[in-house]
Amino acid sequence: MPYPEMLVAPMRADLTRVGFTELKTSEDVETSMSDIKGTTVLVINSVCGCAAGTARPGIIRSLTNDKKPDNLITVFAGQDTEATAKAREYTLPYPPSSPAVALFKDGKLVHFVERLQIEGRTADQVAANLTAAYNEFC
Repeated sequence: MPYPEMLVAPMRADLTRVGFTELKTSEDVETSMSDIKGTTVLVINSVCGCAAGTARPGIIRSLTNDKKPDNLITVFAGQDTEATAKAREYTLPYPPSSPAVALFKDGKLVHFVERLQIEGRTADQVAANLTAAYNEFC
């Protein structure tokens, strides 16, 4: 059963207010991921404490980097279940993880940050991980 929308709405807004497009259906994910050019960040958002404490703030800080992705998209695990399942197909061979951040270049997965790389880290450490990837691939 999905989380109540009123619970996740502020967590969604953390990312949409900085330019992320929400993908709520599997069709939305397929459309966004087909024939993508340039670099795309896909965030698998979550209600867990590490998402609120370090993942979302770190992701937001990473976007202040000079080099950043061309496209920003997000799905919400535990809420948009079909979209999340479809998004996870694009992050294989990594196991399901939320929160998680995937960086694609011309449709190819080039960097992935799993929950285990977020838990116990600060938002600045998450941002540093992502900005290093942006500097390499964007």
